Amino acid sequence: MRDLTKLTLSAARDALHKKDISAAELTEAHLRAIDDASELNAYIEVTADKAMDMAVGADKMINAGNAHGMTGIPIGIKDLYCTKGVHSQSSSHILDGFKPEYESTVTSNLWADGAVMLGKTNQDEFAMGSSNENSHYGPVKNPWRADKKNGDLSDKNTVPGGSSGGSAAAVAADTSIAATGTDTGGSIRQPASFTGLVGLKPTYGRCSRWGMIAFASSLDQAGPLTKTVRDAAIMMESMAGYDPKDSTSTNIPVPNYEAALTGDIRGLKVGIPREYRVDGMPNGIETLWSQGIDWLKDAGAEIIDISLPHTKYALPTYYIVAPAECSSNLARYDGVKYGLRVNGDSLDDMYKKTRAAGFGDEVKRRILIGTYVLSAGYYDAYYLKAQRVRTLIANDFKLAYEKCDVILTPTAPSAAFNLGEKVSDPLSMYLNDVFTVPASLAGLPGISVPAGLNSQGLPLGLQLIGQAFGEEQLLAVADVLECAAGFKAKPKKWWGDKS
Repeated sequence: MRDLTKLTLSAARDALHKKDISAAELTEAHLRAIDDASELNAYIEVTADKAMDMAVGADKMINAGNAHGMTGIPIGIKDLYCTKGVHSQSSSHILDGFKPEYESTVTSNLWADGAVMLGKTNQDEFAMGSSNENSHYGPVKNPWRADKKNGDLSDKNTVPGGSSGGSAAAVAADTSIAATGTDTGGSIRQPASFTGLVGLKPTYGRCSRWGMIAFASSLDQAGPLTKTVRDAAIMMESMAGYDPKDSTSTNIPVPNYEAALTGDIRGLKVGIPREYRVDGMPNGIETLWSQGIDWLKDAGAEIIDISLPHTKYALPTYYIVAPAECSSNLARYDGVKYGLRVNGDSLDDMYKKTRAAGFGDEVKRRILIGTYVLSAGYYDAYYLKAQRVRTLIANDFKLAYEKCDVILTPTAPSAAFNLGEKVSDPLSMYLNDVFTVPASLAGLPGISVPAGLNSQGLPLGLQLIGQAFGEEQLLAVADVLECAAGFKAKPKKWWGDKS
Protein backbone atom coordinates (compact mmCIF):
# COMPACT_ATOMS: atom_id res chain seq x y z
CA MET A 1 0.00 0.00 0.00
CA ARG A 2 1.32 3.48 -0.85
CA ASP A 3 2.56 5.76 1.90
CA LEU A 4 -0.44 7.97 2.56
CA THR A 5 1.69 10.56 4.35
CA LYS A 6 3.43 11.44 1.07
CA LEU A 7 0.19 12.67 -0.52
CA THR A 8 -0.36 16.32 -1.27
CA LEU A 9 -3.57 17.87 -0.01
CA SER A 10 -5.10 17.95 -3.49
CA ALA A 11 -4.16 14.32 -4.17
CA ALA A 12 -5.56 13.23 -0.80
CA ARG A 13 -8.77 15.18 -1.44
CA ASP A 14 -9.25 13.50 -4.80
CA ALA A 15 -8.55 10.03 -3.37
CA LEU A 16 -10.99 10.64 -0.51
CA HIS A 17 -13.73 11.86 -2.83
CA LYS A 18 -13.24 8.81 -5.06
CA LYS A 19 -13.30 6.65 -1.90
CA ASP A 20 -9.94 5.11 -2.83
CA ILE A 21 -8.93 5.80 0.78
CA SER A 22 -10.81 6.75 3.92
CA ALA A 23 -10.23 9.69 6.23
CA ALA A 24 -9.69 7.21 9.06
CA GLU A 25 -6.89 5.45 7.14
CA LEU A 26 -5.30 8.76 6.24
CA THR A 27 -5.44 10.00 9.81
CA GLU A 28 -4.05 6.76 11.27
CA ALA A 29 -1.08 6.96 8.89
CA HIS A 30 -0.26 10.48 10.02
CA LEU A 31 -0.63 9.65 13.70
CA ARG A 32 1.94 6.86 13.23
CA ALA A 33 4.24 9.29 11.44
CA ILE A 34 3.92 11.79 14.30
CA ASP A 35 4.94 9.14 16.79
CA ASP A 36 7.94 8.19 14.64
CA ALA A 37 9.06 11.83 14.34
CA SER A 38 8.70 12.82 18.01
CA GLU A 39 12.34 13.94 18.23
CA LEU A 40 11.58 16.83 15.87
CA ASN A 41 9.46 18.33 18.68
CA ALA A 42 7.02 19.67 16.08
CA TYR A 43 3.93 18.86 18.15
CA ILE A 44 3.19 20.03 21.68
CA GLU A 45 0.07 17.92 22.03
CA VAL A 46 -1.21 15.13 19.80
CA THR A 47 -5.01 14.79 19.85
CA ALA A 48 -5.19 11.21 18.58
CA ASP A 49 -8.64 10.29 19.92
CA LYS A 50 -10.16 13.56 18.74
CA ALA A 51 -8.51 13.12 15.34
CA MET A 52 -10.02 9.68 14.85
CA ASP A 53 -13.47 10.91 15.89
CA MET A 54 -13.19 13.78 13.40
CA ALA A 55 -12.00 11.37 10.69
CA VAL A 56 -15.05 9.16 11.22
CA GLY A 57 -17.23 12.25 10.91
CA ALA A 58 -15.41 13.25 7.71
CA ASP A 59 -16.01 9.81 6.18
CA LYS A 60 -19.71 10.23 6.92
CA MET A 61 -19.70 13.61 5.14
CA ILE A 62 -18.01 12.04 2.11
CA ASN A 63 -20.41 9.09 2.00
CA ALA A 64 -23.35 11.49 2.24
CA GLY A 65 -22.05 13.52 -0.70
CA ASN A 66 -21.33 16.58 1.45
CA ALA A 67 -17.55 16.70 1.03
CA HIS A 68 -15.59 19.95 0.76
CA GLY A 69 -11.98 20.56 -0.23
CA MET A 70 -10.69 20.01 3.32
CA THR A 71 -12.96 17.11 4.29
CA GLY A 72 -10.93 14.29 5.80
CA ILE A 73 -7.61 16.16 5.53
CA PRO A 74 -5.46 15.72 8.69
CA ILE A 75 -3.74 18.96 9.66
CA GLY A 76 -1.66 20.47 12.45
CA ILE A 77 -2.83 23.61 14.27
CA LYS A 78 -0.36 26.20 15.55
CA ASP A 79 -0.61 26.47 19.33
CA LEU A 80 -1.82 30.08 19.34
CA TYR A 81 -5.17 29.13 17.76
CA CYS A 82 -7.72 28.58 20.51
CA THR A 83 -9.19 25.09 20.14
CA LYS A 84 -12.06 24.22 22.45
CA GLY A 85 -11.02 21.95 25.30
CA VAL A 86 -7.54 21.46 23.85
CA HIS A 87 -4.15 22.82 24.90
CA SER A 88 -3.88 26.42 23.57
CA GLN A 89 -0.96 28.13 25.25
CA SER A 90 0.99 29.89 22.49
CA SER A 91 3.94 27.78 23.68
CA SER A 92 4.25 29.94 26.80
CA HIS A 93 4.72 28.90 30.43
CA ILE A 94 2.45 31.75 31.54
CA LEU A 95 -0.59 30.05 29.95
CA ASP A 96 0.01 26.69 31.65
CA GLY A 97 -3.10 24.54 31.60
CA PHE A 98 -5.21 26.89 29.45
CA LYS A 99 -7.88 24.99 27.52
CA PRO A 100 -10.39 27.47 26.09
CA GLU A 101 -14.13 26.98 26.11
CA TYR A 102 -14.39 28.40 22.59
CA GLU A 103 -12.99 27.78 19.11
CA SER A 104 -11.15 30.28 16.91
CA THR A 105 -13.01 31.33 13.78
CA VAL A 106 -10.34 29.96 11.43
CA THR A 107 -10.34 26.51 13.02
CA SER A 108 -14.16 26.58 13.21
CA ASN A 109 -14.20 27.16 9.44
CA LEU A 110 -11.85 24.24 8.89
CA TRP A 111 -13.82 21.87 11.12
CA ALA A 112 -17.07 22.90 9.39
CA ASP A 113 -15.47 21.76 6.12
CA GLY A 114 -14.52 18.42 7.66
CA ALA A 115 -10.80 18.90 8.32
CA VAL A 116 -9.19 16.68 10.98
CA MET A 117 -7.03 18.04 13.84
CA LEU A 118 -3.93 15.93 14.51
CA GLY A 119 -2.71 18.15 17.32
CA LYS A 120 -1.19 21.48 18.32
CA THR A 121 2.14 22.42 16.80
CA ASN A 122 5.09 24.02 18.54
CA GLN A 123 5.99 27.67 17.93
CA ASP A 124 8.06 30.55 19.24
CA GLU A 125 6.44 31.79 22.45
CA PHE A 126 3.59 34.18 21.57
CA ALA A 127 4.87 33.98 17.95
CA MET A 128 7.98 36.01 18.82
CA GLY A 129 10.94 34.61 16.94
CA SER A 130 12.50 33.64 13.61
CA SER A 131 13.86 30.19 14.47
CA ASN A 132 11.40 28.39 16.81
CA GLU A 133 14.00 28.31 19.56
CA ASN A 134 11.92 30.48 21.92
CA SER A 135 9.27 27.91 22.88
CA HIS A 136 8.68 26.94 26.51
CA TYR A 137 8.57 23.36 25.16
CA GLY A 138 12.02 23.49 23.59
CA PRO A 139 13.22 24.13 20.04
CA VAL A 140 11.79 22.48 16.96
CA LYS A 141 14.25 20.64 14.72
CA ASN A 142 14.08 21.14 10.96
CA PRO A 143 13.73 17.85 9.05
CA TRP A 144 16.35 19.26 6.66
CA ARG A 145 20.04 18.90 7.50
CA ALA A 146 22.95 20.19 5.45
CA ASP A 147 24.81 17.81 3.14
CA LYS A 148 28.45 17.07 3.75
CA LYS A 149 30.85 17.07 0.81
CA ASN A 150 30.64 13.28 0.51
CA GLY A 151 26.83 13.38 0.28
CA ASP A 152 26.18 12.29 3.85
CA LEU A 153 24.10 14.46 6.14
CA SER A 154 25.62 16.71 8.76
CA ASP A 155 24.89 15.69 12.34
CA LYS A 156 23.97 19.30 13.18
CA ASN A 157 20.30 20.23 13.52
CA THR A 158 19.01 23.27 11.66
CA VAL A 159 16.16 25.57 12.66
CA PRO A 160 12.81 25.32 10.84
CA GLY A 161 12.28 29.09 10.96
CA GLY A 162 9.79 30.88 13.13
CA SER A 163 7.45 31.47 14.60
CA SER A 164 5.42 28.78 12.78
CA GLY A 165 8.33 26.34 12.88
CA GLY A 166 6.37 23.47 14.39
CA SER A 167 3.77 23.65 11.65
CA ALA A 168 6.47 23.87 8.97
CA ALA A 169 8.46 20.93 10.37
CA ALA A 170 5.29 18.84 10.70
CA VAL A 171 4.41 19.25 7.03
CA ALA A 172 8.00 18.93 5.76
CA ALA A 173 8.42 15.66 7.68
CA ASP A 174 5.10 14.31 6.31
CA THR A 175 3.51 14.15 9.76
CA SER A 176 0.73 16.45 8.57
CA ILE A 177 -0.67 17.03 5.10
CA ALA A 178 -0.87 20.77 5.83
CA ALA A 179 -0.89 23.06 8.85
CA THR A 180 -2.05 26.46 9.99
CA GLY A 181 0.46 29.17 10.73
CA THR A 182 0.34 32.85 11.54
CA ASP A 183 2.40 35.62 10.00
CA THR A 184 3.18 38.85 11.85
CA GLY A 185 6.42 39.82 10.12
CA GLY A 186 7.18 36.70 8.08
CA SER A 187 6.33 33.80 10.38
CA ILE A 188 4.66 31.73 7.65
CA ARG A 189 6.81 32.67 4.67
CA GLN A 190 10.25 32.37 6.30
CA PRO A 191 9.62 28.88 7.81
CA ALA A 192 8.23 27.80 4.43
CA SER A 193 11.49 28.88 2.79
CA PHE A 194 13.59 27.06 5.41
CA THR A 195 11.66 23.77 5.03
CA GLY A 196 10.90 23.58 1.30
CA LEU A 197 7.19 24.37 1.58
CA VAL A 198 4.64 26.83 0.26
CA GLY A 199 3.65 29.45 2.85
CA LEU A 200 0.85 31.95 2.21
CA LYS A 201 0.23 35.10 4.24
CA PRO A 202 -3.09 36.55 3.03
CA THR A 203 -4.11 40.20 3.03
CA TYR A 204 -4.64 41.61 6.52
CA GLY A 205 -8.36 41.17 7.21
CA ARG A 206 -8.89 38.23 4.85
CA CYS A 207 -8.86 35.68 7.72
CA SER A 208 -10.44 36.34 11.09
CA ARG A 209 -8.12 36.90 14.05
CA TRP A 210 -10.86 36.02 16.54
CA GLY A 211 -9.65 33.23 18.81
CA MET A 212 -6.00 33.71 17.86
CA ILE A 213 -3.78 34.56 20.85
CA ALA A 214 -2.54 38.03 19.92
CA PHE A 215 1.02 39.19 19.42
CA ALA A 216 0.68 42.41 17.37
CA SER A 217 -2.95 43.04 16.48
CA SER A 218 -2.37 45.28 13.44
CA LEU A 219 -0.03 42.72 11.87
CA ASP A 220 -1.10 39.18 12.86
CA GLN A 221 -2.71 37.17 10.07
CA ALA A 222 -3.62 33.49 9.69
CA GLY A 223 -2.48 31.43 6.72
CA PRO A 224 -1.62 27.91 5.51
CA LEU A 225 1.65 25.98 5.21
CA THR A 226 1.34 23.35 2.50
CA LYS A 227 3.27 21.12 0.12
CA THR A 228 2.09 22.85 -3.08
CA VAL A 229 0.51 26.07 -4.29
CA ARG A 230 -2.67 24.19 -5.21
CA ASP A 231 -2.85 22.88 -1.66
CA ALA A 232 -2.51 26.44 -0.34
CA ALA A 233 -5.37 27.58 -2.59
CA ILE A 234 -7.65 24.81 -1.31
CA MET A 235 -6.86 25.39 2.36
CA MET A 236 -6.99 29.16 2.06
CA GLU A 237 -10.56 29.05 0.74
CA SER A 238 -11.61 27.08 3.82
CA MET A 239 -9.79 29.32 6.32
CA ALA A 240 -10.88 32.71 4.94
CA GLY A 241 -14.12 34.61 5.37
CA TYR A 242 -15.79 37.57 6.98
CA ASP A 243 -16.27 37.43 10.75
CA PRO A 244 -18.41 40.02 12.56
CA LYS A 245 -16.60 39.09 15.80
CA ASP A 246 -13.38 40.57 14.38
CA SER A 247 -13.50 44.32 13.76
CA THR A 248 -10.56 44.06 11.34
CA SER A 249 -12.23 41.36 9.23
CA THR A 250 -13.16 42.55 5.73
CA ASN A 251 -16.54 41.69 4.25
CA ILE A 252 -15.37 40.60 0.80
CA PRO A 253 -16.56 37.31 -0.75
CA VAL A 254 -14.02 34.47 -0.73
CA PRO A 255 -13.34 33.32 -4.31
CA ASN A 256 -12.52 29.84 -5.57
CA TYR A 257 -8.75 30.19 -5.32
CA GLU A 258 -8.03 26.86 -6.98
CA ALA A 259 -9.89 27.98 -10.11
CA ALA A 260 -7.40 30.84 -10.46
CA LEU A 261 -4.55 28.38 -11.17
CA THR A 262 -4.86 28.56 -14.96
CA GLY A 263 -1.15 28.45 -15.76
CA ASP A 264 -1.47 31.53 -17.94
CA ILE A 265 0.27 34.73 -16.80
CA ARG A 266 1.02 36.19 -20.24
CA GLY A 267 1.11 39.97 -20.15
CA LEU A 268 1.29 40.15 -16.37
CA LYS A 269 3.82 42.66 -15.06
CA VAL A 270 6.25 41.51 -12.37
CA GLY A 271 8.09 44.14 -10.35
CA ILE A 272 11.69 43.65 -9.21
CA PRO A 273 12.56 46.05 -6.36
CA ARG A 274 16.14 47.27 -6.47
CA GLU A 275 16.17 47.81 -2.68
CA TYR A 276 15.95 44.05 -2.02
CA ARG A 277 19.52 43.51 -3.27
CA VAL A 278 21.09 43.76 0.18
CA ASP A 279 24.76 43.63 1.11
CA GLY A 280 26.04 40.24 2.14
CA MET A 281 23.24 38.23 0.53
CA PRO A 282 24.60 34.79 -0.48
CA ASN A 283 25.32 34.33 -4.18
CA GLY A 284 23.00 31.34 -4.26
CA ILE A 285 20.01 33.48 -3.33
CA GLU A 286 20.94 36.19 -5.82
CA THR A 287 21.31 33.54 -8.54
CA LEU A 288 17.97 31.93 -7.64
CA TRP A 289 16.23 35.31 -7.76
CA SER A 290 17.63 35.90 -11.26
CA GLN A 291 16.47 32.42 -12.25
CA GLY A 292 12.99 33.21 -10.93
CA ILE A 293 12.89 36.35 -13.07
CA ASP A 294 13.80 34.27 -16.13
CA TRP A 295 11.15 31.65 -15.34
CA LEU A 296 8.39 34.25 -15.19
CA LYS A 297 9.70 36.00 -18.30
CA ASP A 298 9.66 32.68 -20.17
CA ALA A 299 6.03 32.21 -19.05
CA GLY A 300 5.07 35.45 -20.80
CA ALA A 301 5.31 37.92 -17.93
CA GLU A 302 6.85 41.35 -18.38
CA ILE A 303 9.63 42.22 -15.95
CA ILE A 304 9.57 45.76 -14.56
CA ASP A 305 12.25 47.41 -12.43
CA ILE A 306 10.64 49.19 -9.48
CA SER A 307 11.69 51.09 -6.39
CA LEU A 308 10.44 50.72 -2.82
CA PRO A 309 12.55 53.54 -1.36
CA HIS A 310 11.55 53.19 2.29
CA THR A 311 12.40 49.47 2.47
CA LYS A 312 15.52 50.16 4.54
CA TYR A 313 13.31 51.54 7.31
CA ALA A 314 10.94 48.55 7.38
CA LEU A 315 12.82 46.42 9.90
CA PRO A 316 13.37 49.16 12.53
CA THR A 317 9.77 50.29 12.03
CA TYR A 318 8.49 46.74 12.59
CA TYR A 319 10.59 46.31 15.73
CA ILE A 320 8.98 49.40 17.21
CA VAL A 321 5.36 48.79 16.16
CA ALA A 322 5.23 45.05 16.93
CA PRO A 323 6.78 45.23 20.44
CA ALA A 324 4.55 48.20 21.29
CA GLU A 325 1.44 46.18 20.43
CA CYS A 326 2.85 43.10 22.16
CA SER A 327 3.46 44.99 25.41
CA SER A 328 -0.17 46.07 25.38
CA ASN A 329 -1.60 42.67 24.41
CA LEU A 330 0.47 40.74 26.94
CA ALA A 331 -0.45 43.02 29.86
CA ARG A 332 -3.47 40.75 30.45
CA TYR A 333 -1.27 37.85 31.59
CA ASP A 334 -0.90 38.49 35.30
CA GLY A 335 -1.74 35.23 37.08
CA VAL A 336 -5.20 36.35 38.20
CA LYS A 337 -7.77 34.59 35.99
CA TYR A 338 -5.98 31.76 34.18
CA GLY A 339 -2.61 30.18 33.50
CA LEU A 340 0.44 30.30 35.71
CA ARG A 341 0.32 31.95 39.13
CA VAL A 342 3.36 32.47 41.35
CA ASN A 343 2.26 33.60 44.80
CA GLY A 344 3.78 36.75 46.27
CA ASP A 345 3.66 38.88 49.40
CA SER A 346 1.24 41.32 47.73
CA LEU A 347 -0.79 41.66 44.55
CA ASP A 348 1.99 43.62 42.88
CA ASP A 349 4.53 41.04 44.00
CA MET A 350 2.38 38.24 42.57
CA TYR A 351 2.18 40.10 39.23
CA LYS A 352 5.96 40.53 39.11
CA LYS A 353 6.82 36.96 40.08
CA THR A 354 4.23 35.44 37.73
CA ARG A 355 5.36 37.46 34.71
CA ALA A 356 9.04 36.95 35.53
CA ALA A 357 8.59 33.18 35.70
CA GLY A 358 6.01 32.89 32.93
CA PHE A 359 7.60 34.78 30.06
CA GLY A 360 10.74 33.72 28.19
CA ASP A 361 13.69 35.99 27.44
CA GLU A 362 12.59 37.06 23.95
CA VAL A 363 9.08 37.93 25.10
CA LYS A 364 10.48 39.94 28.02
CA ARG A 365 12.82 41.74 25.61
CA ARG A 366 9.96 42.78 23.35
CA ILE A 367 7.68 43.79 26.23
CA LEU A 368 10.44 46.04 27.56
CA ILE A 369 11.06 47.59 24.13
CA GLY A 370 7.34 48.09 23.57
CA THR A 371 6.75 49.62 26.98
CA TYR A 372 9.67 51.99 26.43
CA VAL A 373 8.51 53.26 23.01
CA LEU A 374 4.98 53.84 24.36
CA SER A 375 6.14 55.64 27.49
CA ALA A 376 5.66 59.35 28.13
CA GLY A 377 8.41 61.33 26.45
CA TYR A 378 9.24 58.62 23.92
CA TYR A 379 5.85 57.94 22.28
CA ASP A 380 6.26 60.77 19.74
CA ALA A 381 9.92 60.08 19.10
CA TYR A 382 9.53 56.37 18.45
CA TYR A 383 6.03 54.91 18.13
CA LEU A 384 4.34 57.83 16.37
CA LYS A 385 7.29 58.23 13.99
CA ALA A 386 7.26 54.50 13.24
CA GLN A 387 3.57 54.67 12.36
CA ARG A 388 4.30 57.52 9.93
CA VAL A 389 7.11 55.54 8.31
CA ARG A 390 4.75 52.55 8.07
CA THR A 391 2.41 54.72 6.00
CA LEU A 392 5.31 55.69 3.72
CA ILE A 393 6.16 52.01 3.21
CA ALA A 394 2.54 51.22 2.31
CA ASN A 395 2.52 54.15 -0.12
CA ASP A 396 5.68 52.79 -1.80
CA PHE A 397 3.76 49.62 -2.65
CA LYS A 398 0.76 51.59 -3.93
CA LEU A 399 2.98 53.53 -6.31
CA ALA A 400 4.76 50.36 -7.41
CA TYR A 401 1.47 48.68 -8.27
CA GLU A 402 0.73 51.47 -10.72
CA LYS A 403 3.53 49.91 -12.81
CA CYS A 404 3.27 46.19 -11.98
CA ASP A 405 0.83 43.51 -10.87
CA VAL A 406 2.96 41.47 -8.45
CA ILE A 407 6.45 41.74 -6.97
CA LEU A 408 9.14 39.03 -6.92
CA THR A 409 11.83 38.92 -4.20
CA PRO A 410 13.80 36.35 -2.21
CA THR A 411 11.92 35.09 0.86
CA ALA A 412 14.82 35.09 3.32
CA PRO A 413 18.45 36.30 3.24
CA SER A 414 19.78 32.80 3.99
CA ALA A 415 18.90 29.14 4.14
CA ALA A 416 18.16 27.46 7.48
CA PHE A 417 20.96 27.97 9.99
CA ASN A 418 22.09 25.67 12.79
CA LEU A 419 20.25 25.43 16.09
CA GLY A 420 21.86 27.76 18.62
CA GLU A 421 23.82 29.67 16.00
CA LYS A 422 22.08 33.03 16.51
CA VAL A 423 20.33 32.79 19.88
CA SER A 424 22.83 35.13 21.55
CA ASP A 425 22.55 37.75 18.78
CA PRO A 426 18.98 39.13 18.63
CA LEU A 427 19.82 41.73 15.95
CA SER A 428 21.21 39.06 13.63
CA MET A 429 18.09 36.99 14.28
CA TYR A 430 15.81 39.93 13.47
CA LEU A 431 17.51 40.35 10.06
CA ASN A 432 15.92 37.07 8.95
CA ASP A 433 12.70 39.04 8.41
CA VAL A 434 14.25 41.72 6.19
CA PHE A 435 12.39 40.60 3.01
CA THR A 436 9.08 39.64 4.62
CA VAL A 437 8.43 42.54 7.01
CA PRO A 438 7.63 45.25 4.39
CA ALA A 439 4.58 43.40 3.05
CA SER A 440 3.37 42.78 6.60
CA LEU A 441 3.59 46.48 7.48
CA ALA A 442 1.60 47.28 4.34
CA GLY A 443 -0.98 44.54 5.05
CA LEU A 444 -0.34 42.89 1.67
CA PRO A 445 -0.52 39.21 0.74
CA GLY A 446 2.71 37.30 0.21
CA ILE A 447 3.62 33.75 -0.66
CA SER A 448 6.88 31.80 -0.47
CA VAL A 449 7.46 29.13 -3.10
CA PRO A 450 10.29 26.56 -2.83
CA ALA A 451 12.56 27.15 -5.80
CA GLY A 452 15.93 25.49 -5.24
CA LEU A 453 18.66 24.24 -2.91
CA ASN A 454 21.77 26.01 -1.72
CA SER A 455 25.27 24.54 -1.99
CA GLN A 456 24.67 22.54 1.21
CA GLY A 457 21.44 21.00 -0.04
CA LEU A 458 19.11 23.19 2.05
CA PRO A 459 15.93 24.67 0.53
CA LEU A 460 15.55 28.27 -0.64
CA GLY A 461 12.31 30.10 -1.38
CA LEU A 462 11.21 32.92 -3.65
CA GLN A 463 8.56 35.37 -2.45
CA LEU A 464 5.74 36.92 -4.43
CA ILE A 465 3.96 39.96 -2.98
CA GLY A 466 0.50 40.80 -4.30
CA GLN A 467 -1.95 43.66 -4.14
CA ALA A 468 -4.48 43.89 -1.32
CA PHE A 469 -7.06 41.08 -1.65
CA GLY A 470 -5.27 39.95 -4.80
CA GLU A 471 -4.69 36.40 -3.59
CA GLU A 472 -6.18 34.91 -6.78
CA GLN A 473 -3.59 36.60 -8.97
CA LEU A 474 -0.84 35.92 -6.44
CA LEU A 475 -1.63 32.20 -6.36
CA ALA A 476 -1.82 32.07 -10.16
CA VAL A 477 1.70 33.48 -10.50
CA ALA A 478 2.98 31.28 -7.65
CA ASP A 479 1.60 28.22 -9.47
CA VAL A 480 3.53 29.14 -12.63
CA LEU A 481 6.68 29.79 -10.61
CA GLU A 482 6.29 26.44 -8.83
CA CYS A 483 5.90 24.57 -12.11
CA ALA A 484 8.95 26.28 -13.62
CA ALA A 485 11.12 25.60 -10.55
CA GLY A 486 10.08 21.95 -10.49
CA PHE A 487 11.15 21.65 -6.85
CA LYS A 488 10.76 17.99 -5.85
CA ALA A 489 13.44 17.66 -3.18
CA LYS A 490 12.56 16.15 0.18
CA PRO A 491 14.59 15.98 3.39
CA LYS A 492 16.61 12.80 3.84
CA LYS A 493 15.18 11.02 6.86
CA TRP A 494 17.47 11.00 9.89
CA TRP A 495 14.85 10.83 12.64
CA GLY A 496 12.78 7.97 14.07
CA ASP A 497 12.68 4.58 12.37
CA LYS A 498 15.18 4.84 9.48
CA SER A 499 14.09 1.58 7.88
